[in-house]
Amino acid sequence: MADVDNPTGFAVDLTNCDREPIHVLGTIQPFGFLIALTADWLVSRVSANSAAFIGHEPDALLGQPISAVFSADAIHALRNRITLLRGPDSVERIFSLSLIDGGPLFDVAVHFSGQLVVIEGEPAAHDEMEASSIVRSMVSRLAQVDGMAAFLRDGARQVRALTGFDRVMVYRFAAGGDGEVVAEALRSGVESFYGLHYPASDIPVQARALYLRNIFRVIADVKATPVPVVPALDPNGAALDMSLCLTRAVSPIHIEYLCNMGVGASLSISIIVDGKLWGLFACHHYSPRLPTFAQRSAAELFGQIFSMMLESRERAETATYEGKARQVADRLMAAVAQDHDLLSNARWLGDIIFDTIPADGVGVFIDGQMTFSGLTPDPADFSAIIAMMNRVAASQVYTTDNLSSLLPDAAAYADRAAGLLAIPLSRRPRDYVVLFRAEQLRAVRWAGQQDKHIEYGPNGPRLTPRKSFESWSQLVKGVALPFAPAELRVAEALRTALLEVVLRLSDFADQERQRANEKQELLIAELNHRVRNILSLIRGLLSQTRDSAGSVDEFIGTLESRIHALARAHDQITADRWSPARLYDLIEVEAGAYLGERRDRVQTSGPNVLLTPGCFTVMALVIHEMLTNAAKYGALSDNGTVKINWRVDADGSLLLDWTESGGPAVSAPTRRGFGSTVIERSIPYDLEGDAEIHYRLAGIEAHFCIPSRHIVSVLPEATPRDRTKPVTPATLSLLRDRNVLLVEDNMIIAMDGEDALRELGAEVLTVASVGRAHEAIMVQAIDLAVLDFNLGHETSLPVADLLTQKGIPFLFATGYGDGLELPERFADIVLVKKPYSSTTLAEALGPIIAPSA
Repeated sequence: MADVDNPTGFAVDLTNCDREPIHVLGTIQPFGFLIALTADWLVSRVSANSAAFIGHEPDALLGQPISAVFSADAIHALRNRITLLRGPDSVERIFSLSLIDGGPLFDVAVHFSGQLVVIEGEPAAHDEMEASSIVRSMVSRLAQVDGMAAFLRDGARQVRALTGFDRVMVYRFAAGGDGEVVAEALRSGVESFYGLHYPASDIPVQARALYLRNIFRVIADVKATPVPVVPALDPNGAALDMSLCLTRAVSPIHIEYLCNMGVGASLSISIIVDGKLWGLFACHHYSPRLPTFAQRSAAELFGQIFSMMLESRERAETATYEGKARQVADRLMAAVAQDHDLLSNARWLGDIIFDTIPADGVGVFIDGQMTFSGLTPDPADFSAIIAMMNRVAASQVYTTDNLSSLLPDAAAYADRAAGLLAIPLSRRPRDYVVLFRAEQLRAVRWAGQQDKHIEYGPNGPRLTPRKSFESWSQLVKGVALPFAPAELRVAEALRTALLEVVLRLSDFADQERQRANEKQELLIAELNHRVRNILSLIRGLLSQTRDSAGSVDEFIGTLESRIHALARAHDQITADRWSPARLYDLIEVEAGAYLGERRDRVQTSGPNVLLTPGCFTVMALVIHEMLTNAAKYGALSDNGTVKINWRVDADGSLLLDWTESGGPAVSAPTRRGFGSTVIERSIPYDLEGDAEIHYRLAGIEAHFCIPSRHIVSVLPEATPRDRTKPVTPATLSLLRDRNVLLVEDNMIIAMDGEDALRELGAEVLTVASVGRAHEAIMVQAIDLAVLDFNLGHETSLPVADLLTQKGIPFLFATGYGDGLELPERFADIVLVKKPYSSTTLAEALGPIIAPSA
């Protein structure tokens, strides 16, 4: 496989590649000749076999003008072709050129070597093959192949068909310089090298560098005696740079290497992808073989086009993979941006990232806290890995497929983490998401023992080629599958995005805390205001009820009905906020809280409007404050009335007019309280509507405009039976002396549920899980059950099945609203939406317990 030579064509001592190589002799292969010309077209160098081709002895040519050697027509053709040379590594060719009048025809190649023009020639093969047509046909067939493996295999077949070599291999370089035969085309009876690996020393660094410059190399006969270039060194002691010479001979080490393999001729075509040496077409023949100049030119052209097609296919595959990966990454970023606690959830991160970067486990290290998912090291070993990365990773994506080479102790857990990919989450080298891959035990088939030994020769110590090319297997342990370049690019994109999210969270942390404090202060102020209003209202209710009541029983009944009216008003704000609600209900419930049976003092007129939940909540606060002010200072504090009229205008907006009359004289307040702020600013601020309030002497007038987007629909006119039914004493005793099982996993909601059930007279037993519910049903007498459908990681369906078996009635409660679909066996079970109150529970439970009431 190897081509151990250098640009000068001299044999090289490889024992120390850092020192200047030893120049033994500049040589070319004998199938052609070489002439080097100075800038003034004088012959400065020539191959020793020139006489065999052009009839001039080397010594007679040196220093002679080229016009004394070639015909004028030949010189004209050469000059024209030289003008086409572009770039330092450009080569131009002329087929079937007559160099000497009446002489034979030659195939010629010209290129620059420093300040010299190098002309190489060989007898024309009179090959009438049309290279461009042949290559076009080859490329057309290659373009139809699906899959990378078939693409490489078909490329090898076509090169063999073009060159006629016994074996054509596609040889791919790995990151470390070693290589593998990934495709092959063979003559029948020739041993296959497919799947064999070759160490990096078989093709040294300087040879790989040369393959980038001179993409086509041929050795016509490995046993041929090389022909020297005369003189070997110029007057300054410099050798001729023969990097681009087609006839350049190779080092004795490489010849020995090929002889050990039994090869008689070889040919190589570089495969260059993205400016780097991806691999080679390596061709072997078991007897001397020299394809024609036209065949070699076609093969070189095919190799260049093959490289471009391979690059295009790899980029397409990479683009497809990265496109899908970035979609997943975008979802990850969106989720983390909303909930940064997900960064410490190793299982969630693993489920997301493994779709784009396959791995066996993931470890997360944030603020000294570690979480794991899948195959990972122990916490102590993970801490050692983090410490190592803080020394070597430099806050960049870091990867290795052999962790034990960096941490010897890692060999003990290679079955879980032999390789890793670390994604830092902060500018400081502290927080990481680390993906782990376990060791990939595999047998690697080498082309013979890969260790070379050193022998001493005339030029000192040098490496000797391996003399055995039989397959030799080695079990590779402690090494993981490397992370691919495309996976590293995705990881870098994840790092950048995650870092941006973390920095944004850090930058906005103070602002978020400040906003939280402001909200807390506002909530405290609102709570204080609400408590004061409630205490004032209760005091007023007590006073008004005491003055009008004739007996203690009448006093208690009237006061109880008014307090329950206030509770219903609260239910209007909370229970219905998750679905549209009617304006009629809002006003009637609020009015009933203050006026009881005299609610006719609040006169309403307008269409039956359905408001969005958000709008309903805002309007509930506004109407509540307006009625509170009317009861304290306005028409309802005396014998006056309040008229509330509303209509829907042409663009769908709701226009509401509030007019008070018959009360005491009104004057504008001297101090703006929280209630006034709610009335004047809630609708403009929250709904982007308008609010006006005028303090007329005869009574307050207010005008409100709610934009159309908050109006869900206009229903048919409301009828008395549509209106909310008050809670009666009969309702409050609905569940008296009944044992009710409440299954609810949220403590706060459970407490509210207990209160609501106890208001209905029930004895309540509360549990938070399916297991506890089973125990309660088996050991206690249960008359009725209220089941929260979703209990964290489980549902209450098993409890419902047990209750059905025992004939115990029950209903479901859910926070999913209408989006919850019950199983068909429970299609007739009542479903109550959260949050619920004693009123909503009573309405739902009434039909269930009526038969046994």
